[in-house]
Amino acid sequence: MAHIVAIANQKGGVGKTTTTINLAASLAVEEKNVLVIDLDPQSNTSSGFGISAGHPPQSSYELLSGSKTIGDLSRRTDLPYLDVIPCSVAMAGFEPEVAGADPNDRAKILKDSLIPKDLEKYDYVLLDCPPSLGFITLNALVAANSVLIPVQCEFFALEGLGQLIKTMERVRQKWNPELKIEGILPTMYDKRNRLSTSVLAELKKHFQKEVFSSIIPRNVTLGEAPSHGKPAVLYDVMSKGAQSYMSLAKEILAYG
Repeated sequence: MAHIVAIANQKGGVGKTTTTINLAASLAVEEKNVLVIDLDPQSNTSSGFGISAGHPPQSSYELLSGSKTIGDLSRRTDLPYLDVIPCSVAMAGFEPEVAGADPNDRAKILKDSLIPKDLEKYDYVLLDCPPSLGFITLNALVAANSVLIPVQCEFFALEGLGQLIKTMERVRQKWNPELKIEGILPTMYDKRNRLSTSVLAELKKHFQKEVFSSIIPRNVTLGEAPSHGKPAVLYDVMSKGAQSYMSLAKEILAYG
């Protein structure tokens, strides 16, 4: 049965999309069948794999609207074990469209779209969420088994993390009691920077069991690879960025 992981943080610029792309690729290198569902209207995860929603769009919006299935929408990538359902700008209309619906119904739209039979071939499903705690992210949390939280090693990191954890608790109480934290992932870490080391120490102090041992450094390759439509492991496998995500994938597989 596929393990569904929402990759979420309402703060932008924390490495959420970078994590989705590179964790998915690293799990695929480990020969795990992975499906990435891009739920962010900016579609950066899709373009990071060199995939667009097309014209007319065939995207995650169609999945949530019920007009298409996972089989209709999934696209192959350059990695044999990795498929992607891209996002399109149409997703920006999702929240206004469901705003008047029953709160319980609108929170479960994605969960109801992820038919178990359609997910049988996958070991992992990664849900890339937009940088907000709106209806799209709420749907991802209700549908997921766990949440992976990228946290940039900077001043306001803990504040944003606390807000997301409160939202997760609300989701557990109302819709998804089994939802757990997959792990907290420190990103953009620079060991030469005192603030980075201080934030990392605070994360480990407050969330010692949840913080991954793997730490994602600031790395040029992680910034360059998406412009070539490739994950770092296909762009420069020996880079520190690619190797850090390979380490993360191994850690998840070891303790998952």
